[in-house]
Amino acid sequence: MNINQPSEFLRKLYYSFTWRIENNNKELFLTFDDGPTPIITEWVLNQLDAYNAKATFFCIGRNVDRHPEIYEKIKEKGHAIGNHTYSHLKGWMVSTKEYIDDIELASHHINTKLFRPPYGKIKPSQIKNLKRKGYKLFMWDVLSEDYNLEISTDKCLQNVTDYTREGSIIVFHDSVKASHNLMKVLPEILKKYSEEGFIFQKLK
Repeated sequence: MNINQPSEFLRKLYYSFTWRIENNNKELFLTFDDGPTPIITEWVLNQLDAYNAKATFFCIGRNVDRHPEIYEKIKEKGHAIGNHTYSHLKGWMVSTKEYIDDIELASHHINTKLFRPPYGKIKPSQIKNLKRKGYKLFMWDVLSEDYNLEISTDKCLQNVTDYTREGSIIVFHDSVKASHNLMKVLPEILKKYSEEGFIFQKLK
């Protein structure tokens, strides 16, 4: 099973989600989950600035609560913000009420209708509730696996370059766990695709 690019079955199962941006433009959509994190998120912002790249940060509410100044910096630089729950809940493991309540708690700190479920795990009842509340739901087209401490930075880079195409939504993590791979791979991705004429855009 290839976890770096979702199967057609998964895309059909979660048809309410946007998996990639279908267009003929040379655009890519970098996304960063699990922040904001001191030092790491700020490093990411500097890397994006160097290439005039925009991205989308799916933030955990409790991290925004702890580091509001970094959250504000993300917004000031013109990037998009997404809700990634308050407590990084795995939807399959909790009731719909608990899940939605956690997202609403995050919304007190994160003013957005963009949402990505942690781990990509979410129940149909939770999807239905979020759609009713007007959330735009996003998964991904390419998973870097930067959080995986068992893979090399070369493998992490390959995970991205093997599957990225026009309109891809690419997942990185601005977290301590992912930082070893992230800090080596992200500059390579920005350089490679910028040289190939791609523009990095934020989700809407």
